[in-house]
Parts: sequence; C-alpha cells; structure tokens
Amino acid sequence: MKLSNLHVRKNDGLTRAVASVTFEESNQPAQEIFIETETTYAEDIFASPHAFAVGCIIPALYFGERRLALEEAICPRLKEGLETVMVLMQNWTDGTFQPLTIDAPLLRTALHQEKKRHAGIFLSGGMDSLAALKRIKDNYTPTHPGYPRDALLVHGFDIGGVIERGAKYHVFERAKAAMAPVATDADLVLIPIYTNIRHLCDNRDLWLNQFFGAVLAAAVHAFSPRINLAWLASSYDIPHLHPCGSHPLLDPEYGSADLQIRHRDVGLPRMEKLKIVADWDVAFQNFRVCLANVPEKLNCGRCEKCVRTMLELEAMGLLDKTRAFEEDAVDPAWLDAFSITIRVREPFYMELIEPLRKRGRGDLAEKIEEKLK
Repeated sequence: MKLSNLHVRKNDGLTRAVASVTFEESNQPAQEIFIETETTYAEDIFASPHAFAVGCIIPALYFGERRLALEEAICPRLKEGLETVMVLMQNWTDGTFQPLTIDAPLLRTALHQEKKRHAGIFLSGGMDSLAALKRIKDNYTPTHPGYPRDALLVHGFDIGGVIERGAKYHVFERAKAAMAPVATDADLVLIPIYTNIRHLCDNRDLWLNQFFGAVLAAAVHAFSPRINLAWLASSYDIPHLHPCGSHPLLDPEYGSADLQIRHRDVGLPRMEKLKIVADWDVAFQNFRVCLANVPEKLNCGRCEKCVRTMLELEAMGLLDKTRAFEEDAVDPAWLDAFSITIRVREPFYMELIEPLRKRGRGDLAEKIEEKLK
C-alpha cells in the first residue's frame, strides 16, 4: 500500500487533509481518504503522515499488503508502535494478518515543538466517554496539562461510517447539538471531525475487532499542531478485555513523540461508569448510546445498545430520571429483537440479573436468563 499526494485543501467551509491510497498487492481500487473539520480550525489541521499511516495500517494488513510506503518522514516512536500493533494483530487473528514492512524515512526531531498545545478527549456521547470526561473534571484542575481543552466528535463511525447507510449528516448535527451543552459545562471546545477512512474496508467485524481505535488515533494525529494528548475512553473493563479495535495494549502504540494517546478507565466496570454519568445532569440528559440513528430520536430505545443501557439504568433505579430515553421502563419483549450472546455481551447482562430482581423486575431477570441459554 502506498500513501501519496498528502495535502490540505479548503472547500465549502471545511478544511480537509487528504492522502491518496494505492494498493500494491490486492485488487482494491485506489482511494482518496480524508480527515476534515470546519475552517474555524483550519490552522490546527494538517496532512499528517502519522495520521494516514495509522489510519491505513489495519486495512493494509487485512488486504495482505506487503508494505506501507510513504515518502514523508514519520516518528520512530510511531514506527515502533505500529510494529507492535502488527504483532498484536498477528496474534489476535491466529496468523491471518502478517506484519508488513513500513517503508518511510524517519524524523530526527519531534514536530510542533514551537507550538503551545493542549489535551483533548474523544466525546462520542456514550457512557464510556462521558464517564471519562466526568472523572477528569473531578480529578484534574483546569490548569493541569492533562485537562482537555477540546472535545472531539467524529463523523464516519456509527454515523456516516457504513457506506450503504449514507452520510446521515442530520444525525451528526443532532449528536453535536446534544454534546454542545456537555462540552460547555466542561469548558471545552467541541470540534467536529469528518473522515472516510473506514471506507477503506467497510467490514463490520474488522471495524469492531481491529480497526476503529486506529481511525480515532488517525483523526487526532491530524490535529497534532493543536493537541499533544488525546484521552480515549475504554470500551471494556479489565475482567472482560478481548481483541477489540480499541484496547489498552493497542491505543497507546498509535502515539508518537508529538502526540500521546491514553486509553483510560479500564479499571472501571460498566455500571460504575453509568453511576458517574448519572451524577452529572447535563450529560445524563443528553447521552447518546444508540447505533440505529433513527430519524427523530437521540436514542431509539429498541436496539441492543439502547435496551442494554435502559436495563442497566432500570437496575439502578435511574431510568425514569433521564429524558435521553422516552420510556421509563423496559418491556421484556424488547429483548426478543436481538441476540445478547455475541461480542462478549454476556457479562454485561449477567451482572444485571440480581439487581433487577431486587428492584422487583423478576420478569426482566428471567428474560435475560432465558436469552443467555
């Protein structure tokens, strides 16, 4: 795989960092990939070779490319990190992914040393990222170098990531509107980022199991003139770790001398995260966990992610305290619409059985037990 023609261009109020991708071993078509943002932040985004190397490494492995080639120099720390990523992927895929050669010159010094930069945090609107931000608010003073100044909301994941579902910019605007008061309350600048890197390989299993953390890292590398530390919330806690696109062994390896990436809160169970968010009203009234992206609701209340979150809140007696869901109680029949035994979901449901019984919702506990069988 060869990355070339890295440049920045402006169009219709957006500033876009661009690279051309050419596959050398597989018959995939050449593509132009991008990371872009509003022109307000035009001085803070650039066509970073780090961004595109990180964003392309997993598709290159997936398609069996023998090298990842760039003419632009990259940080030796990042190169070493990507070499670690490749060995990890080889292990996770039982040898299906074979390490490739990174063919690029190496930087002799760090980039952006002359710039005054700060921390940022990825803010999807889900419980993981909101809990991470609340803990930072509680534990860091605003003058601490780890306190984020920017909240990064990325289009091209669940919204706009799947090609056949379309860009759904209206859904992204709704997500931005929901996160705006949260960012304001935390004194952060909410920065929208748009990328099509997922479209290099629109395979759901690859995305979930190996890819999505790399795309987050790629997006923030493009902002390294502005950001030197990126907080990324954990998806799973330590007892339930498994191969995943975002993982404590994976995410930090996407960093460089210019940009540190921290995978945080891996010691916190899911229910603890929900309690933290529930204690922050502006977040608790505006969270977005839904992956269905229905036309008129922030959360559809019927997809697996919505129903699981509602069950968790019901188990804690908190479901009727948020307007993020329209319903104040869960109907057991809603669980019949999906499986709860895929992608390491079972532990999330198992820990709800006894709390639901104690709250008088034995019907839900029995439904979960039935589904787990």
